[in-house]
Amino acid sequence: MDLQRRINAFSKLGTFLGQFSTNGIKKNNAIEANELFFDGFKHQIKLANEHNGWFTESNVLFSTESWAKALTETNINKWLNTYEINTITPKTIAIIMAGNIPLVGFHDFLSVLISGHNVLVKQSSNDKHLLPFLAKYLEVIEPEFKGKITLTHDKLENFDAVIATGSDNTARYFEYYFKDKPSIIRKNRNSAAILTGNETKEELEALSDDIFRYYGLGCRNVSKIFVPKHYNFDAFFNAIYKWHPVIHEAKYANNYDYNKAVYLMSEFDMLENGFLMIKEDQNYASPIATLFYEFYDSKDHLSQKIIEDTDKIQCIVSKGFTKNEVNFGETQKPELWDYADNVDTVEFLLKI
Repeated sequence: MDLQRRINAFSKLGTFLGQFSTNGIKKNNAIEANELFFDGFKHQIKLANEHNGWFTESNVLFSTESWAKALTETNINKWLNTYEINTITPKTIAIIMAGNIPLVGFHDFLSVLISGHNVLVKQSSNDKHLLPFLAKYLEVIEPEFKGKITLTHDKLENFDAVIATGSDNTARYFEYYFKDKPSIIRKNRNSAAILTGNETKEELEALSDDIFRYYGLGCRNVSKIFVPKHYNFDAFFNAIYKWHPVIHEAKYANNYDYNKAVYLMSEFDMLENGFLMIKEDQNYASPIATLFYEFYDSKDHLSQKIIEDTDKIQCIVSKGFTKNEVNFGETQKPELWDYADNVDTVEFLLKI
């Protein structure tokens, strides 16, 4: 199967996913194989939420909408134009996926297949309903994908390279277990925002999306903010208020209550507004319903700290602070060429 056929297949998948958006689920009878798959995918969304309470319909639909926008022929070509993707001898690439947010491992899945390799996927038990259905859709609209996609719950065997995502602890296991294979091993990372105090209300409202989307469970969610000394948090709290309904969702509320109790019993200083706590802390990984903050006294000192902490940071939200910064409100809308941990997955796959 040539590259153009693979691009066409994923573009059609993007069109299919475009029916499932945050504006609602709307069937388009003109979409290929829709009679076979539309109702079935609606059911998979329901099952995903029943199996994992963090995968609410709104969070799943945000994910599918994001992938629909990414998987256009124009976007895919723009992404791939920087590579020389020639005919390759297909290898089998194992992917060990995380399950923190819906379809979190889809970019690795896409990268393996678009580069011409076969994929062997070990899904997280927390996210096991969506990808198998989309893989079946790909096999129907492009039959040559049949035999190139394998999903398993068993021990991984007979593969040539691996892409694995997990915690710092599991990464040490992965590094040992896969030491004889070409690999990309991803560890814990979190995202941060740098504020100056001059942000507009609109920018701070957009930042709240970076904080609360997916309940803050993604590595691209902002879990920490850097603020200048004597920063006044009033504007920040006012701007994030649009997310206050999140406290009515049971799993989030339970985490909020638990973490608040821990902080109060430990006599930690914190600020809170009824649905988010902010706590001064040098760490990046904050608990659910908590945002860490740290004061900075100069841009130069903060720039140096960011450089030193590079291996802890997935992305930085700021305005005019750093070369690779992400705009406010855009952390959960990565482009196809925005690679996790800044490791170029396609380049890795083409050199195997």
